[in-house]
Amino acid sequence: MPHPHLPSGIRSRQIDVATGLNMHVLEAGEPGRPLVVLLHGFPELAYSWRKVMKPLADLGFHVVAPDQRGYGRTTGWDARFEGDLRSFSLSRIATDVLALVQALGASQVHAVIGHDFGSPVAGWCALTRPDVFRSCVMMSAPFRPAPPVGASKAGPPPFLAELAALERSRKHYVWYYSTAEANADMQNSPQGIRDFLRAYFHVKSGDWDGNRPYPLKAMTAEELARLPTYYVMDQGADMAATVAPFMPTPEQIAACSWLTDEDLAFYASEFGRTGFQGGLNWYRCTTVPGMQTDMELFAGRKLEVPCLFIAGDRDWGIHQTAGALNAMEAGIPAYRGTFLIPGAGHWVQQEAPEQVMDVLGRFL
Repeated sequence: MPHPHLPSGIRSRQIDVATGLNMHVLEAGEPGRPLVVLLHGFPELAYSWRKVMKPLADLGFHVVAPDQRGYGRTTGWDARFEGDLRSFSLSRIATDVLALVQALGASQVHAVIGHDFGSPVAGWCALTRPDVFRSCVMMSAPFRPAPPVGASKAGPPPFLAELAALERSRKHYVWYYSTAEANADMQNSPQGIRDFLRAYFHVKSGDWDGNRPYPLKAMTAEELARLPTYYVMDQGADMAATVAPFMPTPEQIAACSWLTDEDLAFYASEFGRTGFQGGLNWYRCTTVPGMQTDMELFAGRKLEVPCLFIAGDRDWGIHQTAGALNAMEAGIPAYRGTFLIPGAGHWVQQEAPEQVMDVLGRFL
């Protein structure tokens, strides 16, 4: 079935890769040019890069954006909650990217660019295989280095119990996303998957007035409780109920040029078909002890390739982990700067593609 809604100049195809996936990719520009790989986050798809792919190709690159393991039209992954969780670890997802590069017949990637949960994947690609991934752009989620040896088997962080003990009892969204109920809560939400996604995209965007982020002092319950409820949820609420009060008005929807009804319909149809469990398994790998032990081999290793960070200045994702932004800026020797796009929220390459391209064009 052909991929709908694609801007002119973007093609769609399926590629078998050595990690066992039949990977759906969008691409622009001619093969043989320097390769740029774009990695989406949650709950997104290769489609989330639609506004920057042709402009990148116009700069002379072969641009490829896959639906990653667990998403969209890529097949060959385990969709069960009780399935092969380790296949969704950061190392395995990065190996999928390496396998895609090899399947494309390339030996090097000029730049690997990741947004949201795609950002740590991009960073991990560049950290572990700098011979292949020659530069890296991370968006919305600052790079965090490999865990110290032994850390991956530790139990839950103290702030979880502290959040639950607050007078207004709270929970952290990553641990909610790790529950068996999370997928059905969203896929079968009372408001319907389309309105759920509309509210979710809206409340994390620059369009919601409540997004006025600032750095947190520490990973304590008192500090974390300052985050919006889409990050630190009320104890009794699921994610569909959490975002429902922030459903934009018909006037706001009509004015939302960065996410049209047609765009939203495509996201809703894809996640309605696949569910969210594949993407949620990425989060579970960060909360289930022992799922990241293979990352410990790289403990203490620095990210050495030239790197850049881009986010909207109204994106709380920059600050959801206290100290992460400053640590990234200080810890990458070839760091090329932090660029915050005025007025944009979490979905920066969809909300402000021209400004993102301005930064990317100079870096690339």
